[in-house]
Amino acid sequence: MPVVGWVLDNHEEYEMVGQYDLPDFPTPIAVTDRNGRSKWTVSIPPTYTFPLTVKEYSDICTKCQEVAAHVRELHGYTSHSQQAQTDYYYEDPYFIDVGDAEKRGLLPGVEGKAWKVTAQAQEGHLVGDRADGLVEKSVCKTSLTFVLESADAGLGPTLMMLWMAYGLAQKERRSFFIDDSRWAYGDYTAIFKAPPMPNCNPPPRHEMLPCPHNARHLVVSTATASETFGKSFNAEYENSHRSNVDRERPIYDLARVGYEALFLLNDEDQPYVENRVKELRAMTKVADGNYNDGMIIGVHIRHGDLHPYEYQYNGAYIPLNLYLQRFKELVEEVHNFSTPFGGEDLVAKQHSFAIVASDDPDVYETEEFSGSLRAQEQIKLASKQHIQKANPDKSVMHKFVDETFGWEGGFFASMFWNLGRSTINNANAADEVQPTLRPSAETMRLRGLIGRAYVMDLAVLGRASDAVICTMSAMGCRLIAVIMGWEKAMEEGKWVNIDGDFQWTALSL
Repeated sequence: MPVVGWVLDNHEEYEMVGQYDLPDFPTPIAVTDRNGRSKWTVSIPPTYTFPLTVKEYSDICTKCQEVAAHVRELHGYTSHSQQAQTDYYYEDPYFIDVGDAEKRGLLPGVEGKAWKVTAQAQEGHLVGDRADGLVEKSVCKTSLTFVLESADAGLGPTLMMLWMAYGLAQKERRSFFIDDSRWAYGDYTAIFKAPPMPNCNPPPRHEMLPCPHNARHLVVSTATASETFGKSFNAEYENSHRSNVDRERPIYDLARVGYEALFLLNDEDQPYVENRVKELRAMTKVADGNYNDGMIIGVHIRHGDLHPYEYQYNGAYIPLNLYLQRFKELVEEVHNFSTPFGGEDLVAKQHSFAIVASDDPDVYETEEFSGSLRAQEQIKLASKQHIQKANPDKSVMHKFVDETFGWEGGFFASMFWNLGRSTINNANAADEVQPTLRPSAETMRLRGLIGRAYVMDLAVLGRASDAVICTMSAMGCRLIAVIMGWEKAMEEGKWVNIDGDFQWTALSL
């Protein structure tokens, strides 16, 4: 393998193994120091656009493992002696972080003669970061940046990973940043309040790496989920001494920390949700002289392109009557014997009701749930038949009437990626993957409304309900469990999964 050297401005020599020049694209590289010892690092050209693409981050993670294994072999280690490096917090002695590699002359760095341009316009958009320079702050010693861009149209998995990443950053004492440069749902602050900002500046973008995990400045996204939240993460954080849902408690706690810090809705939606929860809770109150207040049972129903784990319904959906049946059972379990003398509390039952959230607008009109309340009415999804009514409700979020499909059947990725596009372009929508064209302002507006409706549904279900019925196959169901809190959801059993005999887990990777 050829070894080629460079001379920098300060006359320090360094050599790189296996390349004739530093690549002009992001990739892990093997290098040798002046003593001939092999090391490896990750080279991202300082002028390269940040954040990298989903594919680039994924490719780097794959190559990190390959280059690290190659360097270990150069040091005489066989694959049989590499077991320890599967540990989540294993620190590879042959890895050199970008900043250290620059100091040692193994990488040219921003100060090198080839990188005189600071490339401000290519630094992405870190939510809440102020580049006005009014306050002099040093660069964070360590950090974790979560990149919201995802190839997945659904918001749920990104939200769960965001919460977990925040919890992980706190655990590892890393400063935390969020990048929303190319998020399919638009500006983060159009849906949520800006996250708490650390008292230090983010590092140079080319020092933010998706791997290895012990990198000083880590980047996490759905593209690198298997790297950050994969098998070694589970081995580190699951409670191996427990076989029930308690096994997942440490991971749940990470997500809960993220939820508490980040799940603050924008200035319009947060007050609405708080008032909606109070309004719904007030409806359960019974008159003085009665025994118990009624119950609110939240029902989360996911249709669209997501199907249940339960084998017999795998190609379809959980029948609505099963949700209704479980609703009745939950009320009866509490109020069949809840009077002081162990009798049935009819008044409490009369003040008990279901609140429903679904991606399928037609669910609200079904025989099972037409008498139930929507979790929130701030933003509603509507099917085409409702759009075409003479006096459409202005709070209803809908696509243009002349387009080929409304929201029939729930959330479909192909529909999401084609929102706001003309009817002609939608002709092959079902076969279309994520479009590469920059989305229009109208597209982003519609996507933002979907995101806001989704998080308000979760917020109201998780905070207003005495119990929630949902399906584990839906990420919204798992998020609601985090919102409810461990004691209520797990210890009291008020989080009710009706999709197979599965206990709560954060992710399915």
